[in-house]
Amino acid sequence: MATPQVPYGSWPSPVDAALVAAHDGVPEYLDSVGDEVWWTEPRPREGGRRALLRLRSRGGEPETVLPEPWNARNRVLEYGGKPWAGVPEATGPLVVFTHDADQRLYRLRPETDAAPLPLTPLEPRPGAGEPAGREDRLAPQQVRFRWADPSPLPLLGEVWCVREEYTGPAPTDVRRDLVAVPLDGSAAEDADRVRLLTRHTHHFVTGPRTDAPDGGAGAPTRVAWLAWDHPSMPWDGTLLQVADVDPFGRLGPVRTVAGGPEEAVAQAEWTADGALLYATDADGWWNLRRLDPTDGEPGPPVRLCPREEEFAGALWRIGHRWFAPLESGLIAAVHGRGSQKLGVLDPDTGELVDAAGPWTEWTASLGVVGSRVVGIAASPRSSPEVVELDTRTGRTRPLAAPRADPVDPAYYPEPLLRTFSGPGGREVHAHIYPPHHPECTAPEGELPPYVIWAHGGPTGRLPLVLDLEIAYFTSRGIGVAEVNYGGSTGYGREYRNRLRGQWGVVDVEDCATVARALAEEGIADGARLAIRGGSAGGWTSASSLTSPATSGLYACAAISYPVLDLEQWSQGETHDFESQYLHSLIGPPEQVPGRYRERSPLRRAQEVTAPFLLLQGTEDAICPPAQCERFLREAAEGPSRSAYLTFEGEGHGFRRAETIVKAVEAELSLYAQTFAFSRPDVPALELT
Repeated sequence: MATPQVPYGSWPSPVDAALVAAHDGVPEYLDSVGDEVWWTEPRPREGGRRALLRLRSRGGEPETVLPEPWNARNRVLEYGGKPWAGVPEATGPLVVFTHDADQRLYRLRPETDAAPLPLTPLEPRPGAGEPAGREDRLAPQQVRFRWADPSPLPLLGEVWCVREEYTGPAPTDVRRDLVAVPLDGSAAEDADRVRLLTRHTHHFVTGPRTDAPDGGAGAPTRVAWLAWDHPSMPWDGTLLQVADVDPFGRLGPVRTVAGGPEEAVAQAEWTADGALLYATDADGWWNLRRLDPTDGEPGPPVRLCPREEEFAGALWRIGHRWFAPLESGLIAAVHGRGSQKLGVLDPDTGELVDAAGPWTEWTASLGVVGSRVVGIAASPRSSPEVVELDTRTGRTRPLAAPRADPVDPAYYPEPLLRTFSGPGGREVHAHIYPPHHPECTAPEGELPPYVIWAHGGPTGRLPLVLDLEIAYFTSRGIGVAEVNYGGSTGYGREYRNRLRGQWGVVDVEDCATVARALAEEGIADGARLAIRGGSAGGWTSASSLTSPATSGLYACAAISYPVLDLEQWSQGETHDFESQYLHSLIGPPEQVPGRYRERSPLRRAQEVTAPFLLLQGTEDAICPPAQCERFLREAAEGPSRSAYLTFEGEGHGFRRAETIVKAVEAELSLYAQTFAFSRPDVPALELT
């Protein structure tokens, strides 16, 4: 039977928006609790909550620990961090987690407790006219430290956390410290029971790790953590700090053992023999180093497996874990140039052996159970799943029952890994997903429309993995090109630093490089190119519509929760974590004030001619709706047509199934109207 010829964009597909929504998001924050493996998982159909899961035994089925409406998510740094920590006990695990609705810490022994026990106070909700989200926020890191007797500290133990404490009404009125919260629940009624470990020495602190990683009855003798201050971001420069811990849980003098203004330490861990491992980009790539224990100042660090590869990444969230030491002395490490593989490093020989299996991308989420390493991995043919590597046998396998394919894999895209030549000959990395359908082809001579995907961050990276949202478009005859433009992680510090002072220039140029090359090579229809992105990707998409360098290149754009007005964004219209990010991306505002105005898409909104779609959550504290609203008012004075969809209760990024469905279908309708193909299966987007 002849394959039907159907115009690009009009192909039928079983990958519908409801399927995309059901599989949106990935498992995160995996770790071990004794012999068990725990992690969080998104639940778009349950109001976008994150469920806490446990796996009791190998080959078993994951269990959801907390029913609705419990939501294991915290909002430290606004993006959130690891929301749980746990230790084994004789009767089963003890875990501490943050509940999203009130940002309180709760303790749970799932084997014996009827309900979670609150550990921190219920903060008063804002009154009329007061800013929302003023409650303290805590990210639990390690639990169950018992101290010397006699001790004024709780015998049951403590959980050590990163705490954000608001000191005023402005988003930047916040301080962060390491604190210890008693596990007996006494601080739920008396906030003074929360014990301060550090005292506002730096504006940001994260990732405390002690040399008693399993908690239990043993108490730590040393703790290491990361710190930095504005205007640095954690991928610019951080400090690795260490302090001794006395028998009563008090920290001694703080020592800085690594890091600096141009050295970013991304993670630190203690080994079983008391050495400190850490990932630093001091040599231009995030590589591993080891500091051996000494009685006084530490000796020179030992480089472990130096390579022009990344053994860590951008520390956007508290709790990322790219490497984990094993009791045997081996080190499990996620590493690579671009894609991130899982390897096992022998620190004595420098030998690094990669895990076998079909998984080509591992996330920064590792746990260790004896000689086994557990992580979250995916590939272009499989979505993220929990995977185990047995370091004794070298065998790698899905730990729980692998996810079944939600549709026939014949509809999955078949990506190409490409490197393009950008301005000045610089490399531009991209993933190209041509239209793909097992039963349809396009009429002879027709070229497909393509959408350029710009990632958020902008210090981030798009992994080469199965994404049903990409399949939604490619199975309908629309190509997708993901661009890891200059500034992306995964390619060394020099590549990452290309965006310094050049945001709105390099990212726009690199996306345009890929778009133009696809058209020139006859892969894409040059008259049917679009660009889309969220957050910083929304900025790049909007800048691409307003930049003279890309005038007329894109026929339309889908822009989600974007930065559009640099002047206001830098003057308090965002959260504290990124409030001085523009110092590096654009330049210090007092030195280059004109650049903030010139590069803002808002200032050229009236010149936009291409239709565009704006998608925005009403509770976005990072890129608030006011940015979109000002842009729309300006654009209304020009010739472009647009649509603006807002979603109540959504923040920076969409989590609810109904939101995702509406957003995906609106985007398809935009392309159908712009590129002149028929899609009667989705509601028509009204462009005004």
